[in-house]
Amino acid sequence: MKNFKYFIQFSLTIFCFLIFKILGPNLSSKLSGKVFELIGPFFRSRQIIHSNIKRGIPNISSENLKNITNLMWNNYGRLFAEYMFIKDFRYGKLENKIQVEGQEILDEIKRSEKKVIFISGHFSNFELMAMYLEKTGIKLSAIYRPLNNIFLNGIMEGIRKKFICKHQIKKGIGGLKKLITLKKNNYSTALMIDQRVSEGVLCNLFNQDALTTTIPAQLVRKFNIPVVPVYIERIKDLNFKISINNPINFSKEDSVENITLKLNQILETMILKKPEQWIWSHNRWK
Repeated sequence: MKNFKYFIQFSLTIFCFLIFKILGPNLSSKLSGKVFELIGPFFRSRQIIHSNIKRGIPNISSENLKNITNLMWNNYGRLFAEYMFIKDFRYGKLENKIQVEGQEILDEIKRSEKKVIFISGHFSNFELMAMYLEKTGIKLSAIYRPLNNIFLNGIMEGIRKKFICKHQIKKGIGGLKKLITLKKNNYSTALMIDQRVSEGVLCNLFNQDALTTTIPAQLVRKFNIPVVPVYIERIKDLNFKISINNPINFSKEDSVENITLKLNQILETMILKKPEQWIWSHNRWK
């Protein structure tokens, strides 16, 4: 029964992608955003989203809560449509839609062949971050969590490996071994730190403990390498701004817990910058 459900989702996605291809990037992004904004409130995750927003913004008014929720769904819909045009953001007519603040930091990482850990969260079109980092010539691997839908996962893996980042590493023990091998060959790593992970540690996020990945902290302690926070925001429609922050150097004596807490604090700042562009539907405090 589950596979049948996944196949229906897969079929609908392929149908939508074909429509997007016909409509083009601008109209597809706008239309998909509006559709998601309309249907989003009917999803089961509605209560989780509202609870999470209130946790991050305790004194939020009901009007602002509704506004952030609607804009979050709009961004989610835009992201869905924009997968069809990832290739154009990397090689084609949408390349000039991405502006970058902190390019000199990336240039220095590339010039010195330093390996670093890029961390971020699911903001606006988050896929464009790893895509841009690799496009600059930095040797990069990206950690990802496979989709539950076995039919869709193959398509998404194909898109990611071809247009976003060649070295995609699945979360898990096997992936960690591959990651360490690449690290020894001076590869940097990009990963999202905003998802709940069962193998993580409980760490404060918006004044409540949340299971958080310790991969960045483990890599810092093992290889003594800096962490570079990266943030992306949607300026308007298909226009984005990627912000590269200065590298953060931790001591090998810093505990996994302290490093993880510091990164969660950075994540909080990113989320609150434009809360409507973060995906609040993750059940982080389950």
